[in-house]
Amino acid sequence: MHTASDHPTPSLRWCVAGAAWMIAAAWPAVAASAPLQVMACEPEWAALVTELAGDNAQVYRATNALQDPHRIEARPSLIAAARRADLLVCTGAELEAGWLPILLQQAGNPRIQPGRPGHFMATDQVPLRNVPKALDRAHGDVHAAGNPHIQTDPRNIELVARALVQRLSAIDPPRAETYRARTTDFLLRWGQATTRWTQQAAPLKGLPVVVQHDGFPYLEAWLGLRQVATLEPKPGVEASSAHLAGVISQLAQQPARMVLRAAYNDGRSADWLAQRTGLPVVVLPYTVGGNEQAGNLFALFDDTVARLLNAAATPPVSP
Repeated sequence: MHTASDHPTPSLRWCVAGAAWMIAAAWPAVAASAPLQVMACEPEWAALVTELAGDNAQVYRATNALQDPHRIEARPSLIAAARRADLLVCTGAELEAGWLPILLQQAGNPRIQPGRPGHFMATDQVPLRNVPKALDRAHGDVHAAGNPHIQTDPRNIELVARALVQRLSAIDPPRAETYRARTTDFLLRWGQATTRWTQQAAPLKGLPVVVQHDGFPYLEAWLGLRQVATLEPKPGVEASSAHLAGVISQLAQQPARMVLRAAYNDGRSADWLAQRTGLPVVVLPYTVGGNEQAGNLFALFDDTVARLLNAAATPPVSP
């Protein structure tokens, strides 16, 4: 679980905001009548920009919830969107390392290049978990800066929102007051919802889970879930039969209550394990649009908590 020391201090956040404002002094102004052009790498950040900017931003979403954001092709439509963007909002921490650098190079848009005000990485605003002590490709698809899947903890969404409104205001000063007002309203509603979700999920604390991909450390930290096994032998590496057999042996010593996977994951490994152990497989939306219920950020967490509670209340089934 996060503690106060896990999060950036207010002084640090204000320093970052101040730097953004100074940089903006040399930034071409967005035409007052035109909406801000925003390219979001993942659905959760597209949804957050929409919450904070409303009709003042035209948001292009580069991926959908059923795509693995690690592996995207820099196709012409993405390059065209990057070329016209005033602001790029992505996860960062190397989640998009396989395609975003190519996209930025081919788009040739100076406004959204690294180090410019139009280049915003959500993971820069959040303390990251699972930072590797050593980097070795033999360990699989490991992220040097830490685990990038921050969107599964609503407290991280709040931290990103507080930083993102500063960036929106710096790039588009005429609408700064509108962005701040919308963010104040969003954070009020988000704080109330986070309290509700946390209280609803209290019975999940300590629940042992198996995960398909190591994509839930922030969800586990928020709700107190206990990860006892991973179906991928290494991050980004498909499970072999031998590895899955080893997981079953491991579960005999450390029983679990459910298997978690994201909507975009291939379900074969999780289903294989479920058939042999009787564990329920919980397919979480993982981001906005991951299923019919998760149509916005609030619905994403409503659905996530509901699915976890339903699975926890389901009696184990003998295989």
